Amino acid sequence: MRVEIITPETVLFQGEAEYVFLPGSSGGLGILNNHAPLISSLKKGSVRVKDAQGKELTFDVLGGTVEVLNNQVMVLAE
Repeated sequence: MRVEIITPETVLFQGEAEYVFLPGSSGGLGILNNHAPLISSLKKGSVRVKDAQGKELTFDVLGGTVEVLNNQVMVLAE
């Protein structure tokens, strides 16, 4: 799936990923390929991405929103 993690200052990640974990405001969210459409707010925590090569990357965020649609994950983070 295609993943983009964007802050007002920069693009933290842009590329293909196998798995994304997000700190949802109502609890943790695990996103895999073919996930149902979703929009959620995020709380302070770590976004973890397992990229297409199997490497796990971690990005700390202060909050934000996520949209999952058609194997694309868009994270607008603070």
